[in-house]
Amino acid sequence: MRYRQHLLSAVLLLACIGLSPVQADGRQDHEVARQALMAGEILPLRQVLERIEREHRGEVLEVELEHEDSRWLYEVKMLRRDGGINKLLIDARDGRVLEIKGRHGGRRGRTD
Repeated sequence: MRYRQHLLSAVLLLACIGLSPVQADGRQDHEVARQALMAGEILPLRQVLERIEREHRGEVLEVELEHEDSRWLYEVKMLRRDGGINKLLIDARDGRVLEIKGRHGGRRGRTD
């Protein structure tokens, strides 16, 4: 399971989907994400996922890195143990969960 999570982290960091429509090619997305990481603008995905897995029970299904309103956000989709799906919006700078949306389980609003 840990190997799968590390592989998922590596693949997701390389893909970095959803950064901007201007960056249509994956190599540009990867470079933008790498630069943000090196500049200290975002936390490493592995660190964010480790924290999420400690605090929220479930399996990570998908992660997107987005740049919205001058800040970086990780969107994490998780499968809960009860079969429901949660979507967590996370500040990529500090790892703080900003919002949790859930199917079959309600919604918690933004915390910022």
